[in-house]
Amino acid sequence: MTKRLLIILAVMCASIGAMAQIDRPKLVVGIVVDQMRWDYLYYYYEDYGPDGIKRLLNEGYSCENTMINYVPTVTAIGHTSLYTGSVPYFHGIAGNGFMIDGKRVSSTDDNSVEGVGTDSKAGMNSPRNLLATTIGDELKQALDFECKVFGVAIKPRAAILPAGHSADAAYWWDSEVGHFVTSTYYMDRLPNWVEKFNRKYNTEPKHDLNTSNEGVTYTFRMAEAILDNEKLGRGKYTDMLCVSVSSTDAIGHTYSTRGRENYEVYMQLDKELAHFFKELDKQVGYGNYLLFLSADHGGAHNPNFMKEHNQPAGGWDASAARKAMNNAIADECGVPGAIKAIYDYRVYLDYDKIDSVGADPEQVKKVALDVLYREKDLALAVDYEKIQQASIPEFLRERLINGYHRGRSGDIVVMTQPGYLAFKVKSDYKGTSHSAWNPYDSHIPLVFMGWHVPHGSTTKPTRIVDAAPTVCAMLHIQMPNACVGDAITFDVPSSNLN
Repeated sequence: MTKRLLIILAVMCASIGAMAQIDRPKLVVGIVVDQMRWDYLYYYYEDYGPDGIKRLLNEGYSCENTMINYVPTVTAIGHTSLYTGSVPYFHGIAGNGFMIDGKRVSSTDDNSVEGVGTDSKAGMNSPRNLLATTIGDELKQALDFECKVFGVAIKPRAAILPAGHSADAAYWWDSEVGHFVTSTYYMDRLPNWVEKFNRKYNTEPKHDLNTSNEGVTYTFRMAEAILDNEKLGRGKYTDMLCVSVSSTDAIGHTYSTRGRENYEVYMQLDKELAHFFKELDKQVGYGNYLLFLSADHGGAHNPNFMKEHNQPAGGWDASAARKAMNNAIADECGVPGAIKAIYDYRVYLDYDKIDSVGADPEQVKKVALDVLYREKDLALAVDYEKIQQASIPEFLRERLINGYHRGRSGDIVVMTQPGYLAFKVKSDYKGTSHSAWNPYDSHIPLVFMGWHVPHGSTTKPTRIVDAAPTVCAMLHIQMPNACVGDAITFDVPSSNLN
């Protein structure tokens, strides 16, 4: 009787212990498709195969009304905001390039590190300019740093910023050497399996992988190699893999949103997604991984294409505007070359030059704004520090403030008219760009699939910053430390639950 009782007690204790375990997936996978407009889910739908984007939509949960809640809408900010649940005001990644201490830097520039697998400057990157934590950082904290987190992309910023500060590694492509590299922020030498991978997939130096469908393929092959060699999702703890597809952006910039090149890269993406999903099913197990797919921003239709169809579009000549502002400021304030730069819709003043002649920065900004107010291709021009007093729509005011980081974002922000790009558009221009608040730049896909995700969709408003808290809530871990987003509830018809 005593032996039987002990067996019963042991079974009960085991059951209680099992119930006490927190239910988590084996692996979290984030996929960001650079410059993927939301409507690409459906524009190419009929030509997608059954196992890629169609599988994502047919099995997953799609947030159909996901908007970016800041400007400018660019790559570095988009990747950061997806994984931090935050905005530039807090996470500090103010653009692809921005100012720190008066000097322009790229979002992941770090002169204190060296390249691993390369001697070129392309290796000198890290997440140190990022001021907030990511999903991966919080997962590391929650699991006492026992889990693994990796990032991979062609662009360094797209590999580094999603993976966060505590990542085991981020790998990106260096065209100078024609293979994947990392930096001493993560390690002193490439693992043997990465060197083996690089020997197999090496290209000639200077080969442009960005504007090639090969870039999509190489990214997913490397992601699958990380999955396999690092045994992600096969240990005691939940791991994370952050994958970004960069070639879609370069091809969009070069060839715009329509035409053969854009079609072909999305067909390649669909094919590679199908292969990747099957690898996840095989290596981690169907239903054992939580996956989300989104974009860092969208892209405008080519202005010449728009005008051919009698729709308003064009380009604001930022270079001419900068020259006009500098001339006016020199005449009225006595400061030559006061406008240091214009990029990502922001105007940067050169305070060293302004201070050298004892001019008033506020007067310099006023003169610059007077010039910008006369630019017919601009919808607005605002002093960042006086946004609250400006006569602009409230939703746009919020996005402008969210996108501002003092000391990094410049002094004046401008927005072009709908359909207008921030540079002079010539009659033979075939490409496109992004950065604006408009839906073509800010309406992005956000689809969840896999572990504990029901099939369904919603048109309720969601935001780019809602992805991170949703994943963290599902994992039962704290959201990133600058998160301003809200966890999404997967509302589905009762018929879908049967």
